[in-house]
Amino acid sequence: MALKIRLARGGAKKRPFYSIVVAESRSPRDGRFIEKLGTYNPMLEKGHKERVTLKTERIQHWIKMGALPSERVTLFLADAGMMKRPEYRESPMKSMPRAERRKLQAPKAEGEAAASAGATPPAAPAAPAAAPAAKAEAKPAPAAEGGKPSETGKTEAKPAA
Repeated sequence: MALKIRLARGGAKKRPFYSIVVAESRSPRDGRFIEKLGTYNPMLEKGHKERVTLKTERIQHWIKMGALPSERVTLFLADAGMMKRPEYRESPMKSMPRAERRKLQAPKAEGEAAASAGATPPAAPAAPAAAPAAKAEAKPAPAAEGGKPSETGKTEAKPAA
């Protein structure tokens, strides 16, 4: 039986109120639970003392029994000093705006350039100049119009009618 400490929604439409409960992980969000461990009222200001109420002794008991808190409950417990706050990794660089991405990458590039300036880079073997031309000649020319590909990948010319 996997136990979770999670939020169960209550309250009216557009006026949420959550109970912090310990429940079996397979039970519905607002369904059967084992014990109520606190409340969360998002309608109150962040500094209000009754926004989050926790029964700390019972939460510690259930954590010792193997109950895992959800992400939101983990944040509440971290704010109460009962757990370590989880570290979230940065969002992907590709989704970040280009200007911000360049600001972040500029200090890294300068640091890498300074590090590489101190060490001598390994010598790269000189590539012959004729090699790219040879590759260009090795590519087959496109087939005549109406040709069909064969099993080898080359196109066969259509016989003249």
